[in-house]
Amino acid sequence: MRVAFFSTKSYDRQSFDHLLPDYKHKVTYFEAKLDRNTVALAKGHDAICTFVNDCLDETILDQLHEMGIKAIVLRCAGYNQVDLKMAAKLDIKLCRVPAYSPEAVAEHALALLMTLSRKTHKAYNRVRDNNYSIEGLTGFNINGKTTGVIGTGAIGKAFCKIMLGMGCKVLAYDIYENEELKRMGVRYMPLEELLAESDIISLHCPLNADTFHLINENTLSHMKDGVVLINTSRGALIDSKAVINALKSRKVGNLGIDVYEQEEDLFFQNRSEEILQDEQIARLMTFPNVLITGHQAFLTNEALVHISETTLQNLDELASGGKLSNEVKYQPKGHKN
Repeated sequence: MRVAFFSTKSYDRQSFDHLLPDYKHKVTYFEAKLDRNTVALAKGHDAICTFVNDCLDETILDQLHEMGIKAIVLRCAGYNQVDLKMAAKLDIKLCRVPAYSPEAVAEHALALLMTLSRKTHKAYNRVRDNNYSIEGLTGFNINGKTTGVIGTGAIGKAFCKIMLGMGCKVLAYDIYENEELKRMGVRYMPLEELLAESDIISLHCPLNADTFHLINENTLSHMKDGVVLINTSRGALIDSKAVINALKSRKVGNLGIDVYEQEEDLFFQNRSEEILQDEQIARLMTFPNVLITGHQAFLTNEALVHISETTLQNLDELASGGKLSNEVKYQPKGHKN
């Protein structure tokens, strides 16, 4: 298949180029993000390959269909950026990478938490300036804390295991309870109870209509004062305005995020010479107890290899017309499998 790759970086090219000789697909890499200004780049291809912040709304899908694009392969697990109903209507097949390295994301959530807990990012900068004062660097123990994990799919499960190993009491909320985690001591409970009991809350659920702004003014009000909030899932799980107010009132004691609800126009680009126009992320960065990384939780060698392998296998299955192992299908609201 002739495949147009959007939003590609050097690490994408390296991981895919290493494997492409074993496959028959012809790939064209584009650094540009897929949107209404760049969709024309897909012309002349059979399929496209996209990432988390590429736009696949009704208009884009319709244009892709007119160009003869028959398939879309996602280099990610989430698919909230895709208008699934429109894709189904146009008979555009969609595949994803359901689990590339759950441990990579879970470990990054831990990295955010540990950095906030011991202020190592601040200590690092001080020592580089020949400042060895430890005033203002008092942290807190993670051991013994109650950690609430919202979403216990592959990544949430990996994070639960990490926090159990850290000596935490682990609470969980998910529509589907994981029996293995329950045997390990994780206790499932209603969301409101989890919010009220947790010292640390980490988000590992998908973004959909039910989870949009899951963390909002109301849910924040149920949390402990000084709660630590970590998000390595999807930015729009958190209402940024509400969490800014919660930081100001000290309801949220620490915030660590690798994702942001308006990240599509910011992340994955070097904007160091530009004036930051997004007032919410600018405000977040003024807080000394906020740590932001630019959607890098997935970025490990192991994860990149698995993403590449699964994506190319998805393309093979699409080209053969056989069963699609990782297909994403539109499910009408209320539909049950």
